[in-house]
Amino acid sequence: MSKAKKTYAESGVDYSKMDPIKVLAQQKAKSTASQHTAFGNKEVGASRGESAYVWEEADAYRSLVIEGLGTKNQVAHAVRPVTGKTYYDTLAQDTIAMIVNDLIVVGALPQVVNAYWALGESKWLDDEQRAQDLINGWAAACQEIGATWGGGETPTLVGTIDPETIDLAGSALGVISPKTRLVLGDKLTDGDEIVLVESSGIHANGITLIRQIAEGLPDGFATKMPNGELFGEAILKPTHLYIQLVKDLMEQELDLHYMVNITGHGWRKLMRARQAFTYEMNFVPEVQPEFTFIQNAIDATDEEMYGNYNMGAGFAIYVPKGVGEQVVATAVKHGMKAWVAGVVKEGSRKVVITPKNITFDGETLGVRA
Repeated sequence: MSKAKKTYAESGVDYSKMDPIKVLAQQKAKSTASQHTAFGNKEVGASRGESAYVWEEADAYRSLVIEGLGTKNQVAHAVRPVTGKTYYDTLAQDTIAMIVNDLIVVGALPQVVNAYWALGESKWLDDEQRAQDLINGWAAACQEIGATWGGGETPTLVGTIDPETIDLAGSALGVISPKTRLVLGDKLTDGDEIVLVESSGIHANGITLIRQIAEGLPDGFATKMPNGELFGEAILKPTHLYIQLVKDLMEQELDLHYMVNITGHGWRKLMRARQAFTYEMNFVPEVQPEFTFIQNAIDATDEEMYGNYNMGAGFAIYVPKGVGEQVVATAVKHGMKAWVAGVVKEGSRKVVITPKNITFDGETLGVRA
């Protein structure tokens, strides 16, 4: 296999161009916060720039997220002729995971999930097996996270979306009750432990670059990796849902200081909190074979990989010193590996991955105003 050096930005997804617009939108959106008063509510301003937006009502805090799958279903289309599976049941889980794994970082449990399935042409629905898998998978994921599927929208956007595919997205409303469960990073302090919880693999980020890698492989997504697994099947492993783990931790009344869903921006996301701290990571988990395969295919540096992918760690939980092992034990109870992998230290805002000799300075993550 020939190597063609390529960065994620060169694939067409350049965070340095996207993030400033996100910040500008946050700044303009803040000017609308006073509209809450008409309903007797008020904004929790510190949630702006977090993965989930929060406002306060009389009985509880509430939170809202809208998210999408991205282009992972394009991989499923490529692999289906090889395996005969549609993968839309697990793609449904991926989509919901993208939504609710963002929601729970503020301490919100999902109450209602709505679907947004946008079509290029209505004939996409003629494939009954694929449509049925999508519906069944969506319902199953809602059952797993304890949320009601309330409804949604299925627009047909002729001329905007490729008629051979579908844009999967959705939203979720969550509740933070009691109010003491709100998590926004304000309790972060020197000495806090950082627990990393395993990912199932690539999850649903960085797929655009992966699709371009597959185009250069002799058998595309049907190419076998050194461990014998099809590259496409490895990419299509469903994203972990972390809701029941976080719910369990809250019911144990653990003092959760911060949480991060490790998606786009990779391990740079570990410094998403507003406070200026140094996040020193002294342990990195063994990565799944697909990450090594991707890195070798594009001759990427460790810095490029950890700056864009989850690299085996899909979620991070920050707790007081001495509490990390209880988080690890709870994760194991829920069938997931976890590690007390780092520590919060006084210092400038940056992530230091000691075993890899990588430092991400604060300016490399510009996702909040």
